[in-house]
Amino acid sequence: MATFGQKFDATLKKSFMYTKVKFPFLSLAIGFMLIFVLQSCGLLNKKGEASNKSNRKGEVTGVAKRIRWKQNLPIDMVPIKAGTFWMGQSDEDIAYTQASLNKQITISEFFMDKYEVSNNKYRQFLEAVKSGQLDTDTPTTLKAAPTFDINELKPDSTVWTKSFAFHYGDPLMEFYFDHPAFDAYPVVGVSYDQVQKYCEWRTYHLRANDDVEFDLPAFRLPTEAEWEYAAKGGKEIAKYPWGGPYVKNKRGCLMANFKPGRGNYIDDGFTYTAPVDVFAPNGFGLYNMAGNVSEWVMDAYKVTSRAQTWDLDPVYLDENEPKKIVRGGSWKDISHYLETSTRTYEYQDVAQAHIGFRTVMTFIGRSASMDVNPNKRLKR
Repeated sequence: MATFGQKFDATLKKSFMYTKVKFPFLSLAIGFMLIFVLQSCGLLNKKGEASNKSNRKGEVTGVAKRIRWKQNLPIDMVPIKAGTFWMGQSDEDIAYTQASLNKQITISEFFMDKYEVSNNKYRQFLEAVKSGQLDTDTPTTLKAAPTFDINELKPDSTVWTKSFAFHYGDPLMEFYFDHPAFDAYPVVGVSYDQVQKYCEWRTYHLRANDDVEFDLPAFRLPTEAEWEYAAKGGKEIAKYPWGGPYVKNKRGCLMANFKPGRGNYIDDGFTYTAPVDVFAPNGFGLYNMAGNVSEWVMDAYKVTSRAQTWDLDPVYLDENEPKKIVRGGSWKDISHYLETSTRTYEYQDVAQAHIGFRTVMTFIGRSASMDVNPNKRLKR
């Protein structure tokens, strides 16, 4: 007669064998259920495909055999997925501007430059304009080539002397933009209007020289809302791009290039600007979203613009307002200006030694999918 222990072992083995046999069928059942749910949500369907056969029978299915679209990710850009966040003041409003009120908004997908535009990248723009060769071969776009005046595009190197009173900026005025020692440093001395020209050139440069049948969206400045969303790096509450609330990490190292104390510009390792790839990136892989150079954004400045704009992809545009917003703080600013919510401005025709920029590109496709191809281009 079997003992109780033997019976228990036999029952356990039988149960284990049953589980091993049934487990694959359970997985298949769950898989089929997921496919059914996804199809019911329209996530796996290929509805709306055009068919010449159906068209010839009197149906309307659209033009057949159009290429499948998959947006390419330009070099040195990162994809920023859509999301909802609280835009606005993340700490005490020490300047009492009341210009950064909190508001929950949603941002659509876009691509953003990983780095601030460097001297050498801006120099490529000037060289192309100077040579008159905006495309390398037969243009692959139907858009007309833009026209530029090279004299209106050069960075103002005198900003290194005239932006600051009684400051010996002659060496930077002479070498900062032209010398290869500063190739990887952010371009400064460019106005809002000059930056718009750079975006126009970069858009044509890509469209005219790539091998994609349909033009990609234009390069442009980020909206203020896009910039702040990207600066937070996916964090719900972020006083600084790295989170916060401190400007030093656990080892006591400063997290950005700024002015940590009165008369102190060197504790972060740089007296002026730093190379665009120095300091750790934020959660989205973006470098120097705080400090180094402040950055032009698309919006015009108005204290009450937050209350006037919509809560989906907001932007405040006013051609009659010469004040344009700059964000992020710079090498010469105290930590307050590094906060993700701090708003400042400069006049659109004024260039400064502490203001640079980075560009973005709208992502076109299904919301929240961010189906991008960083390596392979679609052939014509």
